[in-house]
Amino acid sequence: MLLVAVPTAVAAAASFGLASALQWRATKEVPATGVLSPRLLLELIRQPLWVLSTGIVVLGLALQVLALAFAPLALVQPLLVTDILFGTVFSAWLGHRRLDRQILLGASACAVGLAALLSLAQPSGGSADLPPLPEVLPLAVVLVAIVVGCLVVAAASRFSGNAHVAALAVATGVCYGVTAGLIKVVTGEIRSGGLPEMFSHPAFYVVCVIGPIGFLLSQHTFQQGVLIAPALAIITIVDPLVGIAIGVAWLGERLDISPPALAGEAISGVVVIAGVALLAHRGTQLRHDVDRQAEAGTGARSAG
Repeated sequence: MLLVAVPTAVAAAASFGLASALQWRATKEVPATGVLSPRLLLELIRQPLWVLSTGIVVLGLALQVLALAFAPLALVQPLLVTDILFGTVFSAWLGHRRLDRQILLGASACAVGLAALLSLAQPSGGSADLPPLPEVLPLAVVLVAIVVGCLVVAAASRFSGNAHVAALAVATGVCYGVTAGLIKVVTGEIRSGGLPEMFSHPAFYVVCVIGPIGFLLSQHTFQQGVLIAPALAIITIVDPLVGIAIGVAWLGERLDISPPALAGEAISGVVVIAGVALLAHRGTQLRHDVDRQAEAGTGARSAG
């Protein structure tokens, strides 16, 4: 089973990384739009590169489902977070530039740290049934507040470009994490009552709203970011963490909180934070370089 699951999960991660790199490049070819404006998707659908990336996402999802058919989520999910590395490498290749050592080191730290964190946490147990509304509301209110706060930051002109990208990436990761958690509920309904049962559960309709919003936010994130690595790292980190929070708070899953596991999880978290900090620092440097080049070009045209 592992001979099938491991290569398939890695191939899925490579597919997601390549799709993200293609989407990042395609978003640079269309005019910028306001946050949550669907006009961006209307512009992107005319880009063959973006359409190709959508097909690669579908391929990645199919590979992910195949991997999960042969191995548990605790094995597959840590392998999928390597899409940070694949996305970083593919974006450098598509941009015809050398792979930056700092960016590669930061992306590697994020992937290794997050994979270790997920492996040590080992979510287990739980069900596919949502609890009563009063038990759902506390976490739901927190997640909505995070997304709304991120959108306010992303839309405010007084914040820097890096803050805009980080805010959009966090909002995207939250939407993806909620979508993943609720998909587990929807698949549980299908297993228990067949396909018609899915349409009678409110989780299905929430997924139909939040999933596309997350996808739209991801395209805005890629468009505004100078580099793909920092944004992709934040999305890849927030997504599973929100999914784990939903699993624990709503679905009754349990985490390994033994002292050795907690110590390893703390160390893994520090590695992830260090990787994000390195990517953010390098992204800030390159953004300043781009701004200086743009100002120099503007000054040269004015002098001419």
